Amino acid sequence: MAGTGRTKRRASPPREEVLAAAMRTIAADGLAALTMAGLGRQVGMSSGHLLYHFHSKDALLLETLMWSEDQLGAERRAALSRPVPVRERLDAFVELYLPDAVRDPRWTLWLEVWNRSQAADDTTRARQLELELAWHRDLVALLVEGASRGEFRAVDAERFAVRTRAMLDGFGTHLVVGLPGVDRGLALGHMREFLDEALLP
Repeated sequence: MAGTGRTKRRASPPREEVLAAAMRTIAADGLAALTMAGLGRQVGMSSGHLLYHFHSKDALLLETLMWSEDQLGAERRAALSRPVPVRERLDAFVELYLPDAVRDPRWTLWLEVWNRSQAADDTTRARQLELELAWHRDLVALLVEGASRGEFRAVDAERFAVRTRAMLDGFGTHLVVGLPGVDRGLALGHMREFLDEALLP
């Protein structure tokens, strides 16, 4: 009603807008630059309002990581559904898994979330596990398909996937922190050599 002196409250931005802004900040300026106050200014919310929706910075980081992984998961599913040899799709899986460069924002966020979650509750652990299992299931499916088509030797797909992802995590960690002597090309080369030796008939 006109003349009451009331002002409309600004609607909260969609959750995805907040998570996208958090990821942009990490990509541009690093994780240290991400504060609740700074993020609030970007999306037109107070830090208190952000905390009301996300409860803590740790929860915000996990939500941002899950949002990022959802987007990457769509890209991964598209790459793995292409009508090309399984070996080629396996290379695409590896390329999507590894960080693009030092301080890759997705991997930087991944490391921070895992580091902060040493005392996490069961619900948080379950959500983290689901992120890992999404990659694991896709890798197992590739290994099974490759063996069924005669492209790969038969292996215990579950065990092989665990070991392969452990290697990828090791290379990924070295790449994202900028360990001297390790670059993306070197890591990809090691992974291709390992997979060829282990899987090709």
